[in-house]
Amino acid sequence: MVDALREDYRTAPISQQDRVMLDYVVKLTKDATRCSPDDHLKLRAAGFDDKGILQITLIAAWFNYINKVADALGVGRDPIARPE
Repeated sequence: MVDALREDYRTAPISQQDRVMLDYVVKLTKDATRCSPDDHLKLRAAGFDDKGILQITLIAAWFNYINKVADALGVGRDPIARPE
């Protein structure tokens, strides 16, 4: 399952609800300004209520934020030699 998700979540053996959620999360990650009420309607049609949509949005945005901070600080990268 993990390999299938890594390769392409759109073809992985997941529920339609999970696929709709991941479509939204990918869109939010690439350009959150493109998220619209239509995206929220798709999430509602897949079974998410307002609280669920808020939770999905907050969790995805938080992970994006933390990754940006880690990238900016070089977390997980080899340390750069500093001049003495």
